[in-house]
Amino acid sequence: MDFLQVSGRNILVMGVANRKSVAYHSAKVLADAGANVIFSVRSEQRREAVQKLFPDAPCFLCDVEDQVQIDRLRDDVTELLTSSDAESEDSGTLHGIVHSIAFADYSAGWLPFHETPRPAFLQAIDLSCYSLIAVSNAFRDLLDKEHGSVVTISISTTRMAAENYGYMAPVKAALDSSICFLAKAFSKFSTIRFNAVCPGLLKSSASAGIPGYVDSYLYAEEATLRKKAVQTGEVADTVAFLLSPRSSGINSQGIVIDAGMSTNYFDADLVNRGN
Repeated sequence: MDFLQVSGRNILVMGVANRKSVAYHSAKVLADAGANVIFSVRSEQRREAVQKLFPDAPCFLCDVEDQVQIDRLRDDVTELLTSSDAESEDSGTLHGIVHSIAFADYSAGWLPFHETPRPAFLQAIDLSCYSLIAVSNAFRDLLDKEHGSVVTISISTTRMAAENYGYMAPVKAALDSSICFLAKAFSKFSTIRFNAVCPGLLKSSASAGIPGYVDSYLYAEEATLRKKAVQTGEVADTVAFLLSPRSSGINSQGIVIDAGMSTNYFDADLVNRGN
């Protein structure tokens, strides 16, 4: 039974880094369910990695800091989907986008929030937040107006001021807000949905560059109700669901996947350890 109903649907996945990334796991779930997955990555090195992981899938280069490259990606995907050998029955349509792109420059070291370098903050906003707006706008005419779905990757909460995550929490807060405004704006001419998947701490490639992340991860694992950290595959399953017609009633939302951590800050074992 094809419960997800994504078989034959054309999905653009942006941001695969390696086998640990949310984008990779999401693409794997979608491909296994029969979707036609198209990839976009920032560098030739990443493209070579994707081609090893998904040998038969098309993969394009796009640096989302450059609007020219975003527009070229749209044109390349349009050409691919309208070509005579496109496999999807609805070959001229893109049914969904996975935006799994985030970047923070921590090269200045672990600084208190008020010392955040302006260039680092603005670059993080551009890459991690504005890129979703720019990509959505570029692809608006190619996306399925009735059943299209755009999913981005956020974090479980932007209200927890973790020193080591620093300025990326406000950046993700801007991303969360952008979901609402994109959903509202696109509702004027379509029923394309915009949602975010908001996981707790993961063992992913993106987390590797965050100072002190391992200690935070281990603490978060103990704070979950099940005493087991959120798995990247669990996040990918939710991404696939939000891209599916099965989630048609969900729009302008952030789906938190934290294994109950947000309800368990006063867990007795954790409190006793602090005494």
